[in-house]
Amino acid sequence: MTPFRTATDVAAGIRRGELSSRDLTEQLFARIDASTVNAVVETCRDSALEAASEADRTVARGPLHGVPMTIKDAFAVAGLPTTWGEPAFADCVADEDAAVVERLRAAGAIVVGKSNVHHLLADFGRTENPLYGRTLNPRDHTRTPGGSSGGAAAALADGLTSLEYGSDLAGSIRIPAAYCGVYGLKPTPGTVPLRGFQPPGPPKPLAREFPSAVGPLARSAADLRVALEVTGGALRPPRRSRLGEFRAGVVLDDPACPVTGEVGAALSDAVDALARAGVQVLEGWPPDVDPAGQAEAFGFQVELFFASQEGRDLAGAAEQERRRADLGAAWARYFADVDVFLCPTVFTTAPAHDDRHRYDDQVFWIAQASLPGLPAVSAPIGGELPAGLQVVGPAHEDDTAITFADLAADIVGGFVPPPAGSGRVLDR
Repeated sequence: MTPFRTATDVAAGIRRGELSSRDLTEQLFARIDASTVNAVVETCRDSALEAASEADRTVARGPLHGVPMTIKDAFAVAGLPTTWGEPAFADCVADEDAAVVERLRAAGAIVVGKSNVHHLLADFGRTENPLYGRTLNPRDHTRTPGGSSGGAAAALADGLTSLEYGSDLAGSIRIPAAYCGVYGLKPTPGTVPLRGFQPPGPPKPLAREFPSAVGPLARSAADLRVALEVTGGALRPPRRSRLGEFRAGVVLDDPACPVTGEVGAALSDAVDALARAGVQVLEGWPPDVDPAGQAEAFGFQVELFFASQEGRDLAGAAEQERRRADLGAAWARYFADVDVFLCPTVFTTAPAHDDRHRYDDQVFWIAQASLPGLPAVSAPIGGELPAGLQVVGPAHEDDTAITFADLAADIVGGFVPPPAGSGRVLDR
């Protein structure tokens, strides 16, 4: 049984009795033990194997029945440490599940372990911490998998899990998805509850949730849809059901953050193929959207998020909130006539590990969906080192973006497993 099957395919095989959840789970543990990318850092073998055996004995009770999966080590999972990569939290074992974990289990998923994160989730370009060390990109061990959900994306690309769940404040789902060649969704903020997504300590309400969001990573867009439905509730129907019916706005480069030649070529080829498939392509930024100003304003919103958690006020917050509201209205007007907006996820493929660099320049393209609070899918395109095509949808119409990414996979290619032996061992 291939370790790279999608979660929906695995679930269907288990329902039909063609696959055994116990066998799949044992195979995942064997792959985790043999992997050299350091993506899965905590496991719960006994309880997971017991749950898998129970799934094989019972009638399917949800869309993810019997599907083994991992989850980012920032969510509380009962019986496992919640460390955020901080040694001081190494013994902080959760008493109860986060809301996301509760809902995934209710849908039949089996949580087998937790994936690595950057220390305190403080970097979106890499994943390493003093507790578990560095995570490597399965496609090339000398390159970063991104962060802070780098362990999640690397686990999917390396065949160590069927499904993953991460978090995205400043690209922490989309950037790793792009670097590792998998799918990642930042939902519309507020779609999925954040309870149980916090460092160890007494539960406390977030003073300000925007722009933080939690969402799934997967090897197919269809898996994103299932995971979002079970964790966030019923979705609005997609605007279109056939690829050739979509109207897509497109911007593939910008002087404020030029893409590399490799990424530019992959994106251009993908959009040309989509146009040949009937997608109506409309080039250019939406009216009243200043991309450089939007990226700068997003930086303030991230700072405002952290200030609110610390009980601090920031000068200019009211003006920035008005600016954000105006931008949201501009995108809403744009999406009255356009279904999705296509742009790079990041301007480069996965860069080399560099301890001196915080990768701050990766946020420009991420900000275009994050500041107005729009759902965005990073979809893999390209070659051995894939690029990320960001599919941005209208607010609260997450399934429109997911459906476009799903249909587009037949045209531009979806997840492709890393070639055997593609990773190079990095001295750590």
